[in-house]
Amino acid sequence: MSELPDELTFLDELVGDRAGDWDVAGELPVELLRKLGAMGILCAEVPVKFGGLGASSLRNGELTAHTGALCSSLRSVMTSQGIAATAVRRFGDRAQRQRYLAELTGGRLAAVGFSEPGAGSDLAAMTTRVRPDGDSVVVTGEKRWVTGSRYADLLLILGRHGDDAAAVVVPADAPGVRVEPVPAPMGCRAAGHARVVLDDVRLPTEAVLGGGRQPLSLLFTTALSYGRMSIAWGCAGIVRACLRAAAAHAREREQSGKPLGEHQLVAGHLADLYTAEQIVTQVCRHASAVQDAGSPEQAVAAVLAKQVGATHAARAAATAVQVLASWGAGDGHVVARAYRDAKLMEVIEGSNEISRLVLARHVLDNA
Repeated sequence: MSELPDELTFLDELVGDRAGDWDVAGELPVELLRKLGAMGILCAEVPVKFGGLGASSLRNGELTAHTGALCSSLRSVMTSQGIAATAVRRFGDRAQRQRYLAELTGGRLAAVGFSEPGAGSDLAAMTTRVRPDGDSVVVTGEKRWVTGSRYADLLLILGRHGDDAAAVVVPADAPGVRVEPVPAPMGCRAAGHARVVLDDVRLPTEAVLGGGRQPLSLLFTTALSYGRMSIAWGCAGIVRACLRAAAAHAREREQSGKPLGEHQLVAGHLADLYTAEQIVTQVCRHASAVQDAGSPEQAVAAVLAKQVGATHAARAAATAVQVLASWGAGDGHVVARAYRDAKLMEVIEGSNEISRLVLARHVLDNA
Protein backbone atom coordinates (compact mmCIF):
# COMPACT_ATOMS: atom_id res chain seq x y z
CA MET A 1 0.00 0.00 0.00
CA SER A 2 2.86 2.40 0.73
CA GLU A 3 3.92 2.22 -2.93
CA LEU A 4 0.68 3.83 -4.11
CA PRO A 5 0.04 6.96 -2.01
CA ASP A 6 -0.81 9.22 -4.96
CA GLU A 7 -3.20 6.80 -6.65
CA LEU A 8 -4.96 5.83 -3.42
CA THR A 9 -5.37 9.45 -2.34
CA PHE A 10 -6.68 10.31 -5.79
CA LEU A 11 -9.25 7.51 -5.58
CA ASP A 12 -10.33 8.54 -2.09
CA GLU A 13 -10.85 12.12 -3.24
CA LEU A 14 -12.76 11.26 -6.40
CA VAL A 15 -14.96 8.53 -4.95
CA GLY A 16 -15.39 9.71 -1.36
CA ASP A 17 -18.82 8.63 -0.11
CA ARG A 18 -20.47 8.79 -3.55
CA ALA A 19 -20.50 5.04 -4.23
CA GLY A 20 -23.83 4.55 -2.49
CA ASP A 21 -25.47 7.16 -4.71
CA TRP A 22 -23.94 5.58 -7.81
CA ASP A 23 -25.28 2.20 -6.72
CA VAL A 24 -28.81 3.52 -6.27
CA ALA A 25 -28.70 5.43 -9.57
CA GLY A 26 -27.14 2.45 -11.36
CA GLU A 27 -24.55 4.60 -13.09
CA LEU A 28 -20.95 5.74 -12.73
CA PRO A 29 -19.81 9.19 -13.91
CA VAL A 30 -18.17 8.63 -17.30
CA GLU A 31 -15.88 11.60 -16.77
CA LEU A 32 -14.54 9.90 -13.64
CA LEU A 33 -13.83 6.71 -15.57
CA ARG A 34 -12.03 8.61 -18.32
CA LYS A 35 -9.95 10.50 -15.78
CA LEU A 36 -8.91 7.28 -14.04
CA GLY A 37 -8.18 5.70 -17.41
CA ALA A 38 -5.98 8.60 -18.45
CA MET A 39 -3.99 8.19 -15.23
CA GLY A 40 -3.37 4.53 -16.06
CA ILE A 41 -5.23 3.43 -12.94
CA LEU A 42 -7.81 1.31 -14.80
CA CYS A 43 -5.10 -0.95 -16.26
CA ALA A 44 -2.11 -0.31 -14.03
CA GLU A 45 -0.01 -3.26 -15.20
CA VAL A 46 0.45 -1.72 -18.65
CA PRO A 47 4.13 -0.73 -19.03
CA VAL A 48 5.07 2.92 -18.58
CA LYS A 49 6.20 3.17 -22.22
CA PHE A 50 2.58 2.57 -23.24
CA GLY A 51 1.16 5.06 -20.73
CA GLY A 52 0.46 2.68 -17.85
CA LEU A 53 1.87 2.59 -14.34
CA GLY A 54 4.07 -0.44 -14.97
CA ALA A 55 2.66 -2.00 -11.81
CA SER A 56 3.44 -5.50 -10.65
CA SER A 57 0.54 -7.84 -9.97
CA LEU A 58 0.99 -7.19 -6.25
CA ARG A 59 1.00 -3.42 -6.62
CA ASN A 60 -1.99 -3.53 -8.96
CA GLY A 61 -3.70 -5.89 -6.54
CA GLU A 62 -3.48 -3.48 -3.64
CA LEU A 63 -4.79 -0.72 -5.89
CA THR A 64 -7.67 -2.99 -6.92
CA ALA A 65 -8.46 -3.91 -3.31
CA HIS A 66 -8.54 -0.24 -2.34
CA THR A 67 -10.93 0.45 -5.21
CA GLY A 68 -13.05 -2.56 -4.30
CA ALA A 69 -13.41 -1.31 -0.74
CA LEU A 70 -14.71 2.00 -2.09
CA CYS A 71 -16.95 0.80 -4.93
CA SER A 72 -17.26 -2.65 -6.48
CA SER A 73 -18.90 -1.22 -9.59
CA LEU A 74 -15.85 0.93 -10.23
CA ARG A 75 -13.58 -2.03 -9.53
CA SER A 76 -15.59 -4.06 -12.08
CA VAL A 77 -14.89 -1.48 -14.79
CA MET A 78 -11.21 -1.58 -13.75
CA THR A 79 -11.26 -5.37 -14.22
CA SER A 80 -12.70 -5.08 -17.73
CA GLN A 81 -10.17 -2.44 -18.77
CA GLY A 82 -7.36 -4.57 -17.36
CA ILE A 83 -8.52 -7.71 -19.18
CA ALA A 84 -8.67 -5.80 -22.47
CA ALA A 85 -5.16 -4.41 -21.94
CA THR A 86 -3.83 -7.85 -21.01
CA ALA A 87 -5.28 -9.38 -24.18
CA VAL A 88 -3.74 -6.63 -26.31
CA ARG A 89 -0.34 -7.08 -24.64
CA ARG A 90 -0.44 -10.86 -24.97
CA PHE A 91 -1.92 -11.30 -28.44
CA GLY A 92 -1.57 -7.99 -30.29
CA ASP A 93 1.20 -7.28 -32.75
CA ARG A 94 3.52 -4.29 -32.31
CA ALA A 95 1.26 -1.83 -34.11
CA GLN A 96 -1.79 -3.02 -32.19
CA ARG A 97 -0.01 -2.71 -28.86
CA GLN A 98 1.13 0.80 -29.73
CA ARG A 99 -2.34 1.87 -30.81
CA TYR A 100 -4.72 0.19 -28.39
CA LEU A 101 -2.66 0.45 -25.21
CA ALA A 102 -2.25 4.16 -25.81
CA GLU A 103 -6.02 4.44 -26.14
CA LEU A 104 -6.68 2.39 -23.00
CA THR A 105 -4.31 4.57 -20.96
CA GLY A 106 -5.49 7.76 -22.63
CA GLY A 107 -9.07 7.92 -21.41
CA ARG A 108 -10.86 5.56 -23.79
CA LEU A 109 -12.85 2.78 -22.13
CA ALA A 110 -13.09 -0.92 -23.00
CA ALA A 111 -15.37 -3.84 -22.20
CA VAL A 112 -14.81 -7.54 -22.87
CA GLY A 113 -17.38 -9.98 -24.29
CA PHE A 114 -17.04 -13.61 -23.18
CA SER A 115 -20.36 -15.12 -22.16
CA GLU A 116 -23.22 -15.85 -24.54
CA PRO A 117 -26.84 -16.90 -24.01
CA GLY A 118 -25.84 -20.54 -24.50
CA ALA A 119 -22.16 -20.41 -23.57
CA GLY A 120 -20.61 -19.48 -20.26
CA SER A 121 -17.84 -21.73 -19.03
CA ASP A 122 -18.60 -24.19 -21.85
CA LEU A 123 -16.23 -22.90 -24.52
CA ALA A 124 -17.39 -25.45 -27.08
CA ALA A 125 -20.83 -23.80 -27.11
CA MET A 126 -19.53 -20.38 -28.23
CA THR A 127 -21.26 -19.31 -31.46
CA THR A 128 -19.94 -15.78 -32.12
CA ARG A 129 -18.06 -15.78 -35.43
CA VAL A 130 -15.21 -13.69 -36.79
CA ARG A 131 -15.36 -14.38 -40.54
CA PRO A 132 -12.65 -13.22 -42.96
CA ASP A 133 -14.01 -11.41 -46.02
CA GLY A 134 -11.35 -9.96 -48.31
CA ASP A 135 -9.46 -7.23 -46.47
CA SER A 136 -12.14 -7.20 -43.75
CA VAL A 137 -13.61 -9.43 -41.07
CA VAL A 138 -17.29 -9.72 -40.25
CA VAL A 139 -18.28 -10.29 -36.62
CA THR A 140 -21.66 -11.85 -35.83
CA GLY A 141 -22.99 -13.00 -32.48
CA GLU A 142 -24.35 -12.02 -29.10
CA LYS A 143 -22.61 -11.49 -25.76
CA ARG A 144 -24.40 -11.14 -22.45
CA TRP A 145 -23.56 -9.46 -19.14
CA VAL A 146 -20.70 -7.51 -20.70
CA THR A 147 -19.39 -5.42 -17.79
CA GLY A 148 -18.71 -1.79 -18.59
CA SER A 149 -20.16 -1.97 -22.09
CA ARG A 150 -22.58 0.88 -21.38
CA TYR A 151 -19.56 3.17 -21.04
CA ALA A 152 -17.21 1.52 -23.52
CA ASP A 153 -15.63 3.04 -26.60
CA LEU A 154 -14.11 -0.32 -27.53
CA LEU A 155 -15.47 -3.85 -27.20
CA LEU A 156 -13.01 -6.75 -27.10
CA ILE A 157 -15.01 -9.66 -28.49
CA LEU A 158 -13.96 -13.31 -28.36
CA GLY A 159 -15.29 -15.49 -31.15
CA ARG A 160 -14.68 -18.42 -33.46
CA HIS A 161 -12.18 -17.73 -36.23
CA GLY A 162 -12.04 -20.64 -38.64
CA ASP A 163 -11.23 -23.75 -36.64
CA ASP A 164 -9.64 -21.64 -33.91
CA ALA A 165 -10.54 -18.36 -32.23
CA ALA A 166 -9.77 -14.66 -32.20
CA ALA A 167 -10.07 -11.56 -30.06
CA VAL A 168 -11.24 -8.61 -32.13
CA VAL A 169 -11.42 -4.94 -31.11
CA VAL A 170 -14.82 -3.56 -32.08
CA PRO A 171 -15.68 0.16 -31.83
CA ALA A 172 -18.84 0.39 -29.76
CA ASP A 173 -20.34 2.80 -32.30
CA ALA A 174 -19.61 0.60 -35.34
CA PRO A 175 -22.58 -0.13 -37.63
CA GLY A 176 -24.29 -3.33 -36.52
CA VAL A 177 -23.41 -3.03 -32.81
CA ARG A 178 -26.23 -2.81 -30.28
CA VAL A 179 -25.62 -2.32 -26.56
CA GLU A 180 -28.70 -3.06 -24.45
CA PRO A 181 -28.30 -2.36 -20.70
CA VAL A 182 -29.20 -5.11 -18.24
CA PRO A 183 -32.20 -3.82 -16.27
CA ALA A 184 -31.80 -3.72 -12.47
CA PRO A 185 -28.79 -6.03 -11.97
CA MET A 186 -28.54 -7.56 -8.50
CA GLY A 187 -24.94 -6.58 -7.84
CA CYS A 188 -22.42 -4.02 -9.06
CA ARG A 189 -25.42 -2.05 -10.24
CA ALA A 190 -23.39 0.85 -11.64
CA ALA A 191 -20.87 -1.29 -13.55
CA GLY A 192 -22.63 -0.83 -16.89
CA HIS A 193 -23.63 -4.46 -17.58
CA ALA A 194 -25.26 -4.89 -20.97
CA ARG A 195 -26.18 -7.33 -23.71
CA VAL A 196 -24.12 -6.74 -26.83
CA VAL A 197 -25.46 -7.80 -30.21
CA LEU A 198 -23.13 -7.87 -33.22
CA ASP A 199 -25.04 -8.01 -36.48
CA ASP A 200 -22.59 -8.50 -39.37
CA VAL A 201 -20.17 -5.90 -38.01
CA ARG A 202 -17.55 -5.26 -40.68
CA LEU A 203 -14.04 -4.28 -39.53
CA PRO A 204 -10.56 -4.08 -41.03
CA THR A 205 -8.41 -7.14 -40.47
CA GLU A 206 -6.14 -4.97 -38.30
CA ALA A 207 -8.83 -5.13 -35.62
CA VAL A 208 -8.10 -8.84 -35.03
CA LEU A 209 -5.40 -9.19 -32.38
CA GLY A 210 -2.33 -10.92 -33.76
CA GLY A 211 -4.20 -11.97 -36.88
CA GLY A 212 -6.39 -14.37 -34.89
CA ARG A 213 -6.50 -18.16 -35.13
CA GLN A 214 -5.35 -18.68 -31.55
CA PRO A 215 -6.69 -21.60 -29.48
CA LEU A 216 -9.90 -20.51 -27.77
CA SER A 217 -8.71 -22.06 -24.50
CA LEU A 218 -5.55 -19.91 -24.60
CA LEU A 219 -7.49 -16.69 -25.21
CA PHE A 220 -9.98 -17.59 -22.52
CA THR A 221 -7.43 -18.62 -19.88
CA THR A 222 -5.22 -15.57 -20.45
CA ALA A 223 -8.13 -13.16 -20.08
CA LEU A 224 -9.77 -15.04 -17.23
CA SER A 225 -6.57 -15.31 -15.19
CA TYR A 226 -6.29 -11.53 -15.11
CA GLY A 227 -10.00 -11.18 -14.39
CA ARG A 228 -9.91 -13.69 -11.57
CA MET A 229 -6.95 -11.97 -9.94
CA SER A 230 -8.71 -8.61 -10.17
CA ILE A 231 -11.90 -10.01 -8.67
CA ALA A 232 -9.97 -11.76 -5.89
CA TRP A 233 -8.27 -8.52 -4.87
CA GLY A 234 -11.59 -6.70 -5.22
CA CYS A 235 -13.08 -9.22 -2.81
CA ALA A 236 -10.29 -8.41 -0.35
CA GLY A 237 -11.53 -4.84 -0.61
CA ILE A 238 -15.12 -5.89 0.04
CA VAL A 239 -14.06 -7.77 3.18
CA ARG A 240 -12.03 -4.78 4.40
CA ALA A 241 -15.00 -2.46 3.91
CA CYS A 242 -17.26 -4.85 5.82
CA LEU A 243 -14.74 -5.19 8.64
CA ARG A 244 -14.40 -1.41 8.98
CA ALA A 245 -18.16 -0.82 8.93
CA ALA A 246 -18.89 -3.58 11.44
CA ALA A 247 -16.09 -2.52 13.80
CA ALA A 248 -17.18 1.12 13.75
CA HIS A 249 -20.78 0.18 14.46
CA ALA A 250 -19.80 -2.24 17.23
CA ARG A 251 -17.77 0.49 18.95
CA GLU A 252 -20.45 3.18 18.71
CA ARG A 253 -23.72 1.29 19.16
CA GLU A 254 -24.72 0.41 22.72
CA GLN A 255 -26.91 -2.50 23.75
CA SER A 256 -27.88 -3.27 27.34
CA GLY A 257 -25.60 -0.53 28.65
CA LYS A 258 -22.37 -1.45 26.90
CA PRO A 259 -20.87 -1.21 23.40
CA LEU A 260 -22.17 -3.82 21.00
CA GLY A 261 -18.65 -5.12 20.44
CA GLU A 262 -18.34 -6.16 24.07
CA HIS A 263 -21.09 -8.72 23.66
CA GLN A 264 -19.43 -12.06 23.03
CA LEU A 265 -21.52 -13.10 20.03
CA VAL A 266 -20.87 -9.81 18.25
CA ALA A 267 -17.19 -9.97 19.19
CA GLY A 268 -17.15 -13.39 17.53
CA HIS A 269 -18.48 -11.84 14.32
CA LEU A 270 -15.71 -9.24 14.38
CA ALA A 271 -13.11 -11.95 14.88
CA ASP A 272 -14.53 -13.84 11.90
CA LEU A 273 -14.36 -10.71 9.74
CA TYR A 274 -10.76 -10.06 10.71
CA THR A 275 -9.87 -13.68 10.01
CA ALA A 276 -11.52 -13.49 6.59
CA GLU A 277 -9.64 -10.30 5.72
CA GLN A 278 -6.32 -11.88 6.64
CA ILE A 279 -7.02 -15.09 4.71
CA VAL A 280 -8.14 -13.36 1.52
CA THR A 281 -5.27 -10.88 1.61
CA GLN A 282 -2.65 -13.59 2.07
CA VAL A 283 -4.06 -15.80 -0.68
CA CYS A 284 -4.14 -12.82 -3.04
CA ARG A 285 -0.58 -11.86 -2.16
CA HIS A 286 0.55 -15.42 -2.84
CA ALA A 287 -1.23 -15.47 -6.21
CA SER A 288 0.30 -12.12 -7.17
CA ALA A 289 3.76 -13.34 -6.20
CA VAL A 290 3.22 -16.37 -8.44
CA GLN A 291 2.09 -14.08 -11.27
CA ASP A 292 5.04 -11.73 -10.85
CA ALA A 293 7.44 -14.69 -10.88
CA GLY A 294 5.96 -15.97 -14.13
CA SER A 295 5.34 -19.37 -12.56
CA PRO A 296 3.45 -22.05 -14.53
CA GLU A 297 1.18 -22.23 -11.47
CA GLN A 298 -0.24 -18.76 -12.05
CA ALA A 299 -3.52 -19.90 -13.66
CA VAL A 300 -4.45 -22.22 -10.80
CA ALA A 301 -3.25 -19.66 -8.24
CA ALA A 302 -5.66 -17.13 -9.79
CA VAL A 303 -8.53 -19.62 -9.56
CA LEU A 304 -7.70 -20.33 -5.92
CA ALA A 305 -7.51 -16.64 -5.05
CA LYS A 306 -10.81 -15.93 -6.78
CA GLN A 307 -12.52 -18.90 -5.10
CA VAL A 308 -11.25 -17.99 -1.62
CA GLY A 309 -11.88 -14.28 -2.11
CA ALA A 310 -15.43 -14.63 -3.41
CA THR A 311 -16.45 -17.19 -0.78
CA HIS A 312 -15.11 -15.14 2.13
CA ALA A 313 -16.46 -11.87 0.73
CA ALA A 314 -19.97 -13.29 0.52
CA ARG A 315 -19.76 -14.62 4.09
CA ALA A 316 -18.20 -11.42 5.39
CA ALA A 317 -20.90 -9.28 3.81
CA ALA A 318 -23.62 -11.42 5.38
CA THR A 319 -21.85 -11.15 8.74
CA ALA A 320 -21.55 -7.37 8.47
CA VAL A 321 -25.25 -7.04 7.67
CA GLN A 322 -25.97 -9.17 10.74
CA VAL A 323 -23.85 -6.91 12.97
CA LEU A 324 -25.32 -3.65 11.68
CA ALA A 325 -28.87 -5.04 11.44
CA SER A 326 -31.32 -2.34 10.32
CA TRP A 327 -28.55 0.28 10.34
CA GLY A 328 -26.96 -1.39 7.34
CA ALA A 329 -30.07 -2.60 5.55
CA GLY A 330 -30.76 0.59 3.62
CA ASP A 331 -30.29 0.66 -0.14
CA GLY A 332 -26.85 2.02 -0.99
CA HIS A 333 -25.32 1.42 2.45
CA VAL A 334 -21.81 -0.01 2.23
CA VAL A 335 -22.73 -3.39 3.74
CA ALA A 336 -25.99 -3.66 1.80
CA ARG A 337 -24.00 -3.04 -1.38
CA ALA A 338 -21.38 -5.53 -0.28
CA TYR A 339 -24.05 -8.18 0.35
CA ARG A 340 -25.30 -7.95 -3.25
CA ASP A 341 -21.94 -7.33 -4.90
CA ALA A 342 -20.13 -10.16 -3.13
CA LYS A 343 -22.75 -12.70 -4.14
CA LEU A 344 -22.17 -11.74 -7.77
CA MET A 345 -18.45 -12.41 -7.26
CA GLU A 346 -19.31 -16.06 -6.57
CA VAL A 347 -20.82 -16.29 -10.05
CA ILE A 348 -18.73 -14.24 -12.50
CA GLU A 349 -15.40 -15.17 -14.16
CA GLY A 350 -16.05 -18.82 -13.35
CA SER A 351 -18.65 -19.73 -10.74
CA ASN A 352 -17.65 -21.23 -7.40
CA GLU A 353 -18.63 -24.62 -8.78
CA ILE A 354 -16.40 -24.21 -11.85
CA SER A 355 -13.55 -22.99 -9.67
CA ARG A 356 -13.85 -26.04 -7.44
CA LEU A 357 -13.75 -28.34 -10.47
CA VAL A 358 -10.58 -26.62 -11.72
CA LEU A 359 -8.95 -26.95 -8.31
CA ALA A 360 -10.00 -30.59 -7.98
CA ARG A 361 -8.54 -31.32 -11.43
CA HIS A 362 -5.30 -29.68 -10.33
CA VAL A 363 -5.18 -31.89 -7.25
CA LEU A 364 -5.76 -35.05 -9.28
CA ASP A 365 -3.22 -34.09 -11.92
CA ASN A 366 -0.57 -33.52 -9.25
CA ALA A 367 -1.40 -36.39 -6.90
